[in-house]
Amino acid sequence: MSFNIADVWELAADQFGDREYLVCDQQRRTFLQMEERANQLAHHLQSQGIGPGDHVGIYGLNCVEWVESMFACLKIRAVYVNINFRYVAEELAYIFDNADLKAVIVERQFLSLLDSLRDTLPTLKHVLVIEDGTTKESSDTISLSYDNFETALAKQSSARDFAPRSDDDHYIVYTGGTTGMPKGVVWRHADVMFALGGGVDQMTHVPVTRPEEIIARGDVEQPQVFMSIAPLMHGASQWACIGRGVVGEKIVLTRHFDADNVWQQIANEHVNGLFIVGDAMARPLIEAYEATESKPDISSLFLLTSSGAIMSPAIKDLWLEHFPNLFLIDSFGASEVGGNGMLMVKKGETEMTGGGPTITPQPDTVVLHEDTLAILQPGDNTIGKIARSGYIPLGYYKDEKKTAETYVTAADGKRYAIPGDFARMEANGGITILGRGSVSINSGGEKIYPEEVEAALKAHAEIYDCVVVGVPDATWGNRVAAVAQTRGASKPTIEEIMIHSRTKLAGYKIPREIHYVDTIPRSPAGKPNYKWAKEIAMQGNNT
Repeated sequence: MSFNIADVWELAADQFGDREYLVCDQQRRTFLQMEERANQLAHHLQSQGIGPGDHVGIYGLNCVEWVESMFACLKIRAVYVNINFRYVAEELAYIFDNADLKAVIVERQFLSLLDSLRDTLPTLKHVLVIEDGTTKESSDTISLSYDNFETALAKQSSARDFAPRSDDDHYIVYTGGTTGMPKGVVWRHADVMFALGGGVDQMTHVPVTRPEEIIARGDVEQPQVFMSIAPLMHGASQWACIGRGVVGEKIVLTRHFDADNVWQQIANEHVNGLFIVGDAMARPLIEAYEATESKPDISSLFLLTSSGAIMSPAIKDLWLEHFPNLFLIDSFGASEVGGNGMLMVKKGETEMTGGGPTITPQPDTVVLHEDTLAILQPGDNTIGKIARSGYIPLGYYKDEKKTAETYVTAADGKRYAIPGDFARMEANGGITILGRGSVSINSGGEKIYPEEVEAALKAHAEIYDCVVVGVPDATWGNRVAAVAQTRGASKPTIEEIMIHSRTKLAGYKIPREIHYVDTIPRSPAGKPNYKWAKEIAMQGNNT
Protein backbone atom coordinates (compact mmCIF):
# COMPACT_ATOMS: atom_id res chain seq x y z
CA MET A 1 0.00 0.00 0.00
CA SER A 2 1.39 3.40 -1.01
CA PHE A 3 0.96 6.88 0.40
CA ASN A 4 -1.17 7.76 -2.62
CA ILE A 5 -4.07 9.90 -1.36
CA ALA A 6 -6.71 7.55 -2.80
CA ASP A 7 -5.04 4.49 -1.28
CA VAL A 8 -4.99 6.06 2.18
CA TRP A 9 -8.60 7.23 1.80
CA GLU A 10 -9.73 3.71 0.86
CA LEU A 11 -8.06 2.32 3.98
CA ALA A 12 -10.03 4.87 6.00
CA ALA A 13 -13.30 4.06 4.23
CA ASP A 14 -12.85 0.36 5.02
CA GLN A 15 -11.91 1.04 8.63
CA PHE A 16 -14.64 3.56 9.48
CA GLY A 17 -17.46 2.38 7.16
CA ASP A 18 -20.73 3.47 8.77
CA ARG A 19 -19.28 6.39 10.73
CA GLU A 20 -20.63 9.72 9.58
CA TYR A 21 -17.96 11.42 7.49
CA LEU A 22 -19.35 14.55 5.87
CA VAL A 23 -22.12 17.04 6.56
CA CYS A 24 -22.90 20.01 4.31
CA ASP A 25 -26.14 21.80 5.13
CA GLN A 26 -28.81 19.13 4.58
CA GLN A 27 -26.51 16.62 2.87
CA ARG A 28 -24.83 13.80 4.80
CA ARG A 29 -22.49 10.94 3.90
CA THR A 30 -20.98 8.10 5.88
CA PHE A 31 -17.49 6.91 4.96
CA LEU A 32 -19.05 3.97 3.09
CA GLN A 33 -21.52 6.16 1.19
CA MET A 34 -18.76 8.56 0.17
CA GLU A 35 -16.60 5.63 -0.97
CA GLU A 36 -19.32 3.96 -3.04
CA ARG A 37 -20.46 7.18 -4.74
CA ALA A 38 -16.85 8.17 -5.49
CA ASN A 39 -16.35 4.76 -7.10
CA GLN A 40 -19.45 5.25 -9.25
CA LEU A 41 -18.29 8.67 -10.36
CA ALA A 42 -14.79 7.35 -11.06
CA HIS A 43 -16.26 4.69 -13.36
CA HIS A 44 -18.32 7.32 -15.16
CA LEU A 45 -15.24 9.46 -15.77
CA GLN A 46 -13.40 6.41 -17.09
CA SER A 47 -16.29 5.76 -19.46
CA GLN A 48 -15.73 9.27 -20.86
CA GLY A 49 -12.06 8.61 -21.54
CA ILE A 50 -10.69 10.28 -18.42
CA GLY A 51 -7.66 8.50 -17.00
CA PRO A 52 -4.22 8.85 -15.39
CA GLY A 53 -2.79 12.35 -15.67
CA ASP A 54 -5.93 13.93 -17.14
CA HIS A 55 -7.09 17.18 -15.53
CA VAL A 56 -10.68 17.57 -14.30
CA GLY A 57 -12.03 20.89 -13.03
CA ILE A 58 -14.42 21.07 -10.07
CA TYR A 59 -16.51 24.24 -10.32
CA GLY A 60 -19.05 24.87 -7.59
CA LEU A 61 -19.86 25.92 -4.06
CA ASN A 62 -19.32 23.62 -1.08
CA CYS A 63 -21.39 20.44 -1.41
CA VAL A 64 -20.90 16.71 -0.89
CA GLU A 65 -20.63 16.26 -4.66
CA TRP A 66 -17.50 18.44 -4.62
CA VAL A 67 -15.80 16.01 -2.23
CA GLU A 68 -17.11 12.97 -4.13
CA SER A 69 -15.62 14.44 -7.31
CA MET A 70 -12.29 14.99 -5.58
CA PHE A 71 -11.98 11.36 -4.48
CA ALA A 72 -13.30 10.02 -7.79
CA CYS A 73 -10.54 11.78 -9.73
CA LEU A 74 -7.87 10.58 -7.33
CA LYS A 75 -9.07 6.99 -7.63
CA ILE A 76 -8.42 6.87 -11.38
CA ARG A 77 -5.13 8.78 -11.08
CA ALA A 78 -6.63 11.86 -12.70
CA VAL A 79 -5.83 15.32 -11.33
CA TYR A 80 -8.68 17.44 -10.03
CA VAL A 81 -8.35 21.22 -10.32
CA ASN A 82 -10.08 23.66 -7.99
CA ILE A 83 -11.94 26.44 -9.83
CA ASN A 84 -12.82 29.70 -8.11
CA PHE A 85 -16.60 30.09 -8.39
CA ARG A 86 -16.21 33.89 -8.34
CA TYR A 87 -14.32 33.98 -11.63
CA VAL A 88 -15.59 36.16 -14.45
CA ALA A 89 -15.33 35.00 -18.06
CA GLU A 90 -11.73 36.09 -18.67
CA GLU A 91 -10.44 34.42 -15.49
CA LEU A 92 -12.43 31.26 -16.18
CA ALA A 93 -11.04 31.01 -19.71
CA TYR A 94 -7.53 31.43 -18.27
CA ILE A 95 -7.84 28.56 -15.80
CA PHE A 96 -9.31 26.18 -18.38
CA ASP A 97 -6.43 26.93 -20.72
CA ASN A 98 -3.65 27.02 -18.13
CA ALA A 99 -4.79 23.84 -16.37
CA ASP A 100 -5.47 21.90 -19.62
CA LEU A 101 -8.88 20.78 -18.38
CA LYS A 102 -10.23 17.76 -20.22
CA ALA A 103 -13.44 17.54 -18.17
CA VAL A 104 -15.32 19.70 -15.72
CA ILE A 105 -17.82 18.91 -12.98
CA VAL A 106 -19.91 22.05 -12.62
CA GLU A 107 -22.94 23.24 -10.68
CA ARG A 108 -25.82 24.26 -12.89
CA GLN A 109 -25.76 27.90 -11.75
CA PHE A 110 -22.36 28.31 -13.46
CA LEU A 111 -23.22 26.43 -16.65
CA SER A 112 -24.31 29.50 -18.65
CA LEU A 113 -21.00 31.28 -18.05
CA LEU A 114 -19.11 28.13 -18.98
CA ASP A 115 -21.22 27.74 -22.12
CA SER A 116 -20.39 31.29 -23.19
CA LEU A 117 -16.76 30.21 -23.44
CA ARG A 118 -17.37 26.97 -25.32
CA ASP A 119 -15.53 28.09 -28.47
CA THR A 120 -12.38 28.87 -26.47
CA LEU A 121 -12.13 25.54 -24.63
CA PRO A 122 -10.46 23.23 -27.15
CA THR A 123 -9.28 20.63 -24.63
CA LEU A 124 -12.66 20.24 -22.87
CA LYS A 125 -14.21 16.88 -23.78
CA HIS A 126 -16.80 16.24 -21.07
CA VAL A 127 -19.13 18.26 -18.83
CA LEU A 128 -20.96 16.82 -15.83
CA VAL A 129 -23.61 18.98 -14.15
CA ILE A 130 -24.49 18.95 -10.45
CA GLU A 131 -28.08 20.04 -9.88
CA ASP A 132 -28.06 22.82 -7.29
CA GLY A 133 -31.69 23.93 -7.30
CA THR A 134 -31.15 26.41 -10.11
CA THR A 135 -34.07 26.32 -12.53
CA LYS A 136 -33.40 24.48 -15.77
CA GLU A 137 -35.22 27.04 -17.93
CA SER A 138 -31.99 28.88 -18.68
CA SER A 139 -30.40 25.68 -19.98
CA ASP A 140 -32.59 25.84 -23.09
CA THR A 141 -29.92 28.06 -24.60
CA ILE A 142 -26.99 25.87 -23.51
CA SER A 143 -25.01 24.55 -26.45
CA LEU A 144 -22.53 22.47 -24.50
CA SER A 145 -23.26 18.77 -24.33
CA TYR A 146 -23.39 17.57 -20.73
CA ASP A 147 -24.48 14.73 -18.45
CA ASN A 148 -26.38 14.91 -15.18
CA PHE A 149 -24.33 14.02 -12.09
CA GLU A 150 -26.87 11.75 -10.37
CA THR A 151 -27.97 10.06 -13.58
CA ALA A 152 -24.35 9.34 -14.48
CA LEU A 153 -23.66 7.78 -11.07
CA ALA A 154 -26.79 5.63 -11.16
CA LYS A 155 -25.54 3.87 -14.29
CA GLN A 156 -22.21 2.84 -12.77
CA SER A 157 -20.92 0.16 -10.42
CA SER A 158 -19.82 1.04 -6.89
CA ALA A 159 -17.13 -1.65 -6.98
CA ARG A 160 -13.55 -0.76 -6.21
CA ASP A 161 -11.73 -2.23 -9.18
CA PHE A 162 -9.15 0.37 -10.12
CA ALA A 163 -5.60 -0.07 -11.32
CA PRO A 164 -2.67 0.29 -8.91
CA ARG A 165 -1.64 3.83 -8.08
CA SER A 166 1.68 5.50 -7.33
CA ASP A 167 3.26 7.74 -4.72
CA ASP A 168 4.39 9.80 -7.71
CA ASP A 169 0.87 10.61 -8.94
CA HIS A 170 0.25 14.35 -9.06
CA TYR A 171 -1.97 16.54 -6.92
CA ILE A 172 -2.43 20.15 -8.06
CA VAL A 173 -3.89 23.08 -6.15
CA TYR A 174 -4.39 26.41 -7.88
CA THR A 175 -3.52 29.25 -5.58
CA GLY A 176 -4.48 32.88 -6.02
CA GLY A 177 -1.84 35.31 -4.82
CA THR A 178 -2.05 38.98 -3.95
CA THR A 179 -1.14 39.86 -7.53
CA GLY A 180 -1.49 38.18 -10.91
CA MET A 181 -3.39 35.13 -12.10
CA PRO A 182 -3.52 31.93 -10.02
CA LYS A 183 -0.78 29.34 -10.34
CA GLY A 184 -1.03 25.56 -10.20
CA VAL A 185 1.20 24.10 -7.49
CA VAL A 186 2.19 20.50 -8.32
CA TRP A 187 2.82 17.97 -5.53
CA ARG A 188 3.64 14.28 -5.49
CA HIS A 189 0.90 12.41 -3.63
CA ALA A 190 3.34 11.02 -1.06
CA ASP A 191 4.89 14.42 -0.36
CA VAL A 192 1.58 16.17 0.17
CA MET A 193 0.33 13.35 2.40
CA PHE A 194 3.38 13.81 4.62
CA ALA A 195 3.17 17.60 4.51
CA LEU A 196 -0.58 18.01 5.02
CA GLY A 197 -2.27 14.63 5.32
CA GLY A 198 -0.98 13.28 8.61
CA GLY A 199 2.09 11.44 7.37
CA VAL A 200 4.14 13.33 9.95
CA ASP A 201 2.91 13.46 13.55
CA GLN A 202 2.21 17.11 14.40
CA MET A 203 3.39 16.73 17.98
CA THR A 204 6.49 14.53 17.63
CA HIS A 205 7.34 15.47 14.00
CA VAL A 206 8.13 11.80 13.38
CA PRO A 207 6.97 10.43 9.99
CA VAL A 208 4.98 7.20 9.81
CA THR A 209 6.41 4.23 7.94
CA ARG A 210 3.08 2.71 6.80
CA PRO A 211 -0.22 4.38 5.84
CA GLU A 212 -2.01 2.09 8.31
CA GLU A 213 -0.38 4.09 11.11
CA ILE A 214 -2.33 7.17 10.01
CA ILE A 215 -5.63 5.25 10.02
CA ALA A 216 -4.88 3.80 13.47
CA ARG A 217 -5.13 7.30 14.99
CA GLY A 218 -8.87 7.11 14.36
CA ASP A 219 -9.32 4.01 16.51
CA VAL A 220 -11.12 5.97 19.24
CA GLU A 221 -14.51 5.60 20.86
CA GLN A 222 -15.59 9.20 20.29
CA PRO A 223 -14.17 10.66 17.03
CA GLN A 224 -13.86 14.41 16.91
CA VAL A 225 -15.88 16.75 14.70
CA PHE A 226 -14.22 19.50 12.68
CA MET A 227 -15.89 22.29 10.76
CA SER A 228 -14.21 24.06 7.85
CA ILE A 229 -15.98 27.18 6.66
CA ALA A 230 -13.66 28.11 3.81
CA PRO A 231 -14.68 27.17 0.25
CA LEU A 232 -13.49 23.78 -1.00
CA MET A 233 -11.70 25.61 -3.79
CA HIS A 234 -9.34 26.66 -0.97
CA GLY A 235 -6.67 24.03 -0.30
CA ALA A 236 -7.18 24.29 3.46
CA SER A 237 -10.75 22.96 3.21
CA GLN A 238 -9.70 20.17 0.86
CA TRP A 239 -7.11 19.05 3.39
CA ALA A 240 -9.58 19.32 6.25
CA CYS A 241 -11.67 16.75 4.36
CA ILE A 242 -8.68 14.54 3.55
CA GLY A 243 -6.47 14.94 6.60
CA ARG A 244 -9.23 14.72 9.21
CA GLY A 245 -11.15 12.12 7.22
CA VAL A 246 -8.33 9.57 7.08
CA VAL A 247 -8.29 9.50 10.90
CA GLY A 248 -12.02 8.82 11.06
CA GLU A 249 -13.27 12.26 12.04
CA LYS A 250 -16.45 13.97 10.88
CA ILE A 251 -16.20 17.08 8.70
CA VAL A 252 -18.86 19.78 8.68
CA LEU A 253 -18.99 22.21 5.75
CA THR A 254 -21.26 25.14 4.97
CA ARG A 255 -22.42 25.93 1.47
CA HIS A 256 -22.22 29.67 2.09
CA PHE A 257 -20.41 31.54 4.83
CA ASP A 258 -23.02 32.91 7.19
CA ALA A 259 -21.74 33.70 10.68
CA ASP A 260 -25.04 33.02 12.50
CA ASN A 261 -25.44 29.71 10.68
CA VAL A 262 -21.89 28.68 11.60
CA TRP A 263 -22.59 29.13 15.31
CA GLN A 264 -25.81 27.13 14.96
CA GLN A 265 -24.02 24.34 13.14
CA ILE A 266 -21.34 24.21 15.83
CA ALA A 267 -24.12 23.63 18.35
CA ASN A 268 -26.13 21.18 16.20
CA GLU A 269 -23.17 19.00 15.17
CA HIS A 270 -21.23 19.31 18.44
CA VAL A 271 -18.20 20.67 16.60
CA ASN A 272 -14.87 20.37 18.44
CA GLY A 273 -12.58 22.25 16.08
CA LEU A 274 -13.24 25.17 13.72
CA PHE A 275 -11.05 25.90 10.66
CA ILE A 276 -11.16 29.48 9.34
CA VAL A 277 -9.12 31.84 7.15
CA GLY A 278 -7.83 34.83 9.10
CA ASP A 279 -9.69 37.98 10.09
CA ALA A 280 -11.98 37.76 7.05
CA MET A 281 -13.84 34.98 8.87
CA ALA A 282 -12.75 35.42 12.49
CA ARG A 283 -14.04 38.98 12.76
CA PRO A 284 -17.63 38.51 11.47
CA LEU A 285 -17.92 35.28 13.46
CA ILE A 286 -17.04 36.77 16.83
CA GLU A 287 -19.07 39.90 16.16
CA ALA A 288 -22.11 37.78 15.27
CA TYR A 289 -21.64 35.85 18.50
CA GLU A 290 -21.50 39.09 20.48
CA ALA A 291 -24.67 40.33 18.80
CA THR A 292 -26.69 37.16 19.47
CA GLU A 293 -28.87 37.50 22.55
CA SER A 294 -29.69 33.80 22.88
CA LYS A 295 -26.27 32.15 22.72
CA PRO A 296 -26.16 28.63 21.17
CA ASP A 297 -24.64 25.80 23.22
CA ILE A 298 -21.12 25.59 21.83
CA SER A 299 -19.53 23.91 24.83
CA SER A 300 -18.11 21.23 22.50
CA LEU A 301 -15.77 23.76 20.80
CA PHE A 302 -12.20 23.77 22.09
CA LEU A 303 -10.05 24.54 19.01
CA LEU A 304 -9.91 27.44 16.55
CA THR A 305 -7.37 27.15 13.73
CA SER A 306 -6.70 29.81 11.12
CA SER A 307 -4.90 28.80 7.94
CA GLY A 308 -3.93 30.94 4.97
CA ALA A 309 -3.94 34.27 6.80
CA ILE A 310 -2.59 35.23 10.23
CA MET A 311 -5.24 36.72 12.52
CA SER A 312 -4.65 40.18 13.96
CA PRO A 313 -3.89 40.43 17.68
CA ALA A 314 -7.05 42.44 18.42
CA ILE A 315 -9.28 39.73 16.93
CA LYS A 316 -7.49 36.98 18.81
CA ASP A 317 -7.98 38.86 22.06
CA LEU A 318 -11.67 39.28 21.28
CA TRP A 319 -12.10 35.54 20.78
CA LEU A 320 -10.18 34.73 23.96
CA GLU A 321 -12.20 37.26 25.91
CA HIS A 322 -15.33 35.23 25.18
CA PHE A 323 -13.66 31.80 25.17
CA PRO A 324 -10.69 31.98 27.57
CA ASN A 325 -10.08 28.22 27.42
CA LEU A 326 -10.07 28.08 23.63
CA PHE A 327 -6.97 26.55 22.04
CA LEU A 328 -6.23 29.06 19.26
CA ILE A 329 -3.72 28.26 16.52
CA ASP A 330 -2.51 30.42 13.65
CA SER A 331 -1.10 28.02 11.08
CA PHE A 332 1.35 29.78 8.79
CA GLY A 333 2.14 28.32 5.39
CA ALA A 334 1.32 28.42 1.71
CA SER A 335 0.20 26.11 -1.08
CA GLU A 336 3.76 26.34 -2.43
CA VAL A 337 5.30 24.92 0.74
CA GLY A 338 2.73 23.36 3.08
CA GLY A 339 2.99 24.38 6.72
CA ASN A 340 5.92 26.50 7.89
CA GLY A 341 4.93 26.72 11.50
CA MET A 342 2.26 27.82 13.91
CA LEU A 343 1.48 30.41 16.53
CA MET A 344 -0.34 28.95 19.53
CA VAL A 345 -2.04 31.67 21.54
CA LYS A 346 -3.36 32.00 25.08
CA LYS A 347 -5.26 34.92 26.53
CA GLY A 348 -3.02 37.93 27.05
CA GLU A 349 -0.31 36.66 24.69
CA THR A 350 -1.49 38.03 21.35
CA GLU A 351 0.67 41.14 20.95
CA MET A 352 3.12 41.15 18.06
CA THR A 353 6.80 40.86 18.87
CA GLY A 354 9.41 42.57 16.74
CA GLY A 355 6.88 44.00 14.27
CA GLY A 356 4.98 40.90 13.22
CA PRO A 357 3.62 37.55 14.37
CA THR A 358 6.31 35.17 15.64
CA ILE A 359 5.68 31.51 14.84
CA THR A 360 7.13 28.30 16.21
CA PRO A 361 8.69 26.83 13.04
CA GLN A 362 8.38 23.29 11.79
CA PRO A 363 11.67 21.30 11.94
CA ASP A 364 12.35 21.79 8.22
CA THR A 365 11.57 25.52 8.25
CA VAL A 366 14.43 28.05 8.23
CA VAL A 367 15.17 31.64 7.24
CA LEU A 368 17.55 31.98 4.28
CA HIS A 369 19.75 34.95 3.47
CA GLU A 370 18.18 36.64 0.46
CA ASP A 371 21.41 36.73 -1.59
CA THR A 372 23.64 33.88 -0.38
CA LEU A 373 20.84 31.45 0.58
CA ALA A 374 22.75 30.64 3.76
CA ILE A 375 20.68 29.59 6.76
CA LEU A 376 20.33 32.46 9.22
CA GLN A 377 20.96 31.55 12.84
CA PRO A 378 18.90 32.55 15.90
CA GLY A 379 19.69 36.10 16.92
CA ASP A 380 21.31 37.08 13.60
CA ASN A 381 18.91 40.03 13.43
CA THR A 382 19.13 39.83 9.64
CA ILE A 383 16.01 39.86 7.50
CA GLY A 384 15.83 36.94 5.10
CA LYS A 385 13.17 34.76 3.50
CA ILE A 386 11.30 31.96 5.20
CA ALA A 387 11.87 28.60 3.49
CA ARG A 388 11.11 24.93 3.98
CA SER A 389 12.82 21.73 2.84
CA GLY A 390 11.69 18.11 3.06
CA TYR A 391 8.17 17.35 1.83
CA ILE A 392 7.63 20.18 -0.66
CA PRO A 393 6.05 20.50 -4.14
CA LEU A 394 7.66 19.70 -7.46
CA GLY A 395 6.94 23.19 -8.78
CA TYR A 396 4.38 25.22 -10.70
CA TYR A 397 2.38 23.73 -13.54
CA LYS A 398 3.69 24.96 -16.92
CA ASP A 399 5.84 27.68 -15.36
CA GLU A 400 9.53 26.76 -15.33
CA LYS A 401 10.62 30.33 -14.60
CA LYS A 402 8.48 30.67 -11.47
CA THR A 403 9.44 27.16 -10.38
CA ALA A 404 13.13 28.04 -10.59
CA GLU A 405 12.55 31.21 -8.57
CA THR A 406 10.57 29.51 -5.78
CA TYR A 407 12.27 26.10 -5.47
CA VAL A 408 16.01 26.49 -4.99
CA THR A 409 19.03 24.63 -3.71
CA ALA A 410 20.42 26.54 -0.74
CA ALA A 411 23.96 26.80 0.60
CA ASP A 412 23.53 23.58 2.62
CA GLY A 413 22.81 21.60 -0.55
CA LYS A 414 19.12 20.98 0.25
CA ARG A 415 16.17 21.88 -1.96
CA TYR A 416 13.90 24.53 -0.41
CA ALA A 417 10.57 26.13 -1.20
CA ILE A 418 10.68 29.92 -0.77
CA PRO A 419 7.14 31.29 -1.14
CA GLY A 420 8.27 34.91 -0.79
CA ASP A 421 7.67 35.96 2.81
CA PHE A 422 10.39 38.00 4.48
CA ALA A 423 11.18 36.98 8.04
CA ARG A 424 13.66 37.23 10.88
CA MET A 425 15.06 34.40 13.03
CA GLU A 426 14.73 35.39 16.67
CA ALA A 427 17.19 34.51 19.43
CA ASN A 428 14.66 32.11 21.00
CA GLY A 429 14.32 30.11 17.75
CA GLY A 430 11.00 31.65 16.74
CA ILE A 431 10.52 33.20 13.31
CA THR A 432 8.93 36.64 12.99
CA ILE A 433 6.92 36.99 9.77
CA LEU A 434 7.27 40.37 8.06
CA GLY A 435 5.33 39.90 4.83
CA ARG A 436 5.70 39.52 1.10
CA GLY A 437 8.43 41.46 -0.64
CA SER A 438 6.29 41.65 -3.79
CA VAL A 439 4.12 44.32 -2.13
CA SER A 440 6.71 45.87 0.18
CA ILE A 441 7.04 49.67 0.34
CA ASN A 442 10.40 51.40 -0.04
CA SER A 443 10.30 54.70 1.81
CA GLY A 444 13.57 56.60 2.03
CA GLY A 445 15.51 53.37 1.58
CA GLU A 446 13.63 51.58 4.37
CA LYS A 447 11.64 48.48 3.45
CA ILE A 448 8.15 48.39 4.97
CA TYR A 449 5.97 45.26 4.94
CA PRO A 450 2.26 46.05 4.52
CA GLU A 451 1.06 43.09 6.62
CA GLU A 452 2.95 44.45 9.61
CA VAL A 453 1.28 47.87 9.33
CA GLU A 454 -2.12 46.32 8.65
CA ALA A 455 -1.93 44.26 11.83
CA ALA A 456 -1.14 47.39 13.85
CA LEU A 457 -4.01 49.37 12.32
CA LYS A 458 -6.54 46.59 12.89
CA ALA A 459 -5.74 46.79 16.58
CA HIS A 460 -7.49 50.21 16.57
CA ALA A 461 -10.98 49.98 18.04
CA GLU A 462 -12.62 51.71 15.05
CA ILE A 463 -10.79 49.93 12.21
CA TYR A 464 -12.66 46.88 10.94
CA ASP A 465 -10.32 45.97 8.07
CA CYS A 466 -7.58 47.62 6.04
CA VAL A 467 -5.01 47.24 3.26
CA VAL A 468 -1.73 49.17 3.25
CA VAL A 469 0.12 50.27 0.10
CA GLY A 470 2.83 52.71 -0.96
CA VAL A 471 2.06 55.86 -2.95
CA PRO A 472 4.58 58.20 -4.64
CA ASP A 473 6.26 60.80 -2.43
CA ALA A 474 8.54 63.58 -3.70
CA THR A 475 10.83 63.37 -0.66
CA TRP A 476 10.87 59.70 0.34
CA GLY A 477 10.10 57.97 -2.95
CA ASN A 478 7.05 56.33 -1.41
CA ARG A 479 4.93 56.96 1.68
CA VAL A 480 2.61 54.60 3.53
CA ALA A 481 -1.11 54.88 2.76
CA ALA A 482 -3.96 52.89 4.25
CA VAL A 483 -7.31 51.99 2.74
CA ALA A 484 -9.66 51.16 5.59
CA GLN A 485 -13.17 50.06 6.49
CA THR A 486 -14.52 51.17 9.86
CA ARG A 487 -16.81 49.35 12.28
CA GLY A 488 -19.36 52.15 12.32
CA ALA A 489 -19.84 55.76 11.34
CA SER A 490 -16.78 57.04 13.22
CA LYS A 491 -13.75 57.60 11.00
CA PRO A 492 -10.53 58.30 12.90
CA THR A 493 -8.47 61.17 11.50
CA ILE A 494 -5.01 60.51 10.13
CA GLU A 495 -3.61 62.22 13.23
CA GLU A 496 -5.47 59.75 15.47
CA ILE A 497 -4.25 56.85 13.34
CA MET A 498 -0.67 58.08 13.57
CA ILE A 499 -0.84 58.43 17.37
CA HIS A 500 -2.22 54.88 17.63
CA SER A 501 0.39 53.50 15.22
CA ARG A 502 3.33 55.01 17.13
CA THR A 503 2.60 52.63 20.01
CA LYS A 504 3.18 49.64 17.75
CA LEU A 505 5.43 50.67 14.83
CA ALA A 506 8.66 52.48 14.11
CA GLY A 507 8.10 56.03 12.88
CA TYR A 508 8.96 55.39 9.24
CA LYS A 509 6.26 52.67 9.03
CA ILE A 510 3.37 54.86 10.19
CA PRO A 511 0.64 55.67 7.60
CA ARG A 512 0.71 59.26 6.36
CA GLU A 513 -2.75 59.11 4.81
CA ILE A 514 -5.88 57.01 5.16
CA HIS A 515 -8.72 56.45 2.70
CA TYR A 516 -12.05 55.11 3.90
CA VAL A 517 -14.22 52.76 1.85
CA ASP A 518 -17.49 50.95 2.55
CA THR A 519 -16.01 47.47 2.08
CA ILE A 520 -12.56 45.90 1.76
CA PRO A 521 -12.78 43.20 -0.92
CA ARG A 522 -10.88 40.01 -0.20
CA SER A 523 -10.44 36.73 -2.03
CA PRO A 524 -12.19 33.59 -0.69
CA ALA A 525 -8.84 32.77 0.91
CA GLY A 526 -8.92 36.07 2.80
CA LYS A 527 -6.17 37.66 0.71
CA PRO A 528 -6.21 41.41 0.01
CA ASN A 529 -6.29 43.03 -3.41
CA TYR A 530 -3.29 45.35 -3.32
CA LYS A 531 -3.81 46.54 -6.90
CA TRP A 532 -7.32 47.74 -6.02
CA ALA A 533 -6.07 49.41 -2.83
CA LYS A 534 -3.32 51.20 -4.73
CA GLU A 535 -5.88 52.61 -7.17
CA ILE A 536 -8.06 53.83 -4.30
CA ALA A 537 -5.11 55.45 -2.55
CA MET A 538 -3.93 57.17 -5.75
CA GLN A 539 -7.38 58.70 -6.26
CA GLY A 540 -6.99 60.77 -3.09
CA ASN A 541 -9.87 61.69 -0.76
CA ASN A 542 -7.77 60.86 2.27
CA THR A 543 -8.74 61.78 5.79
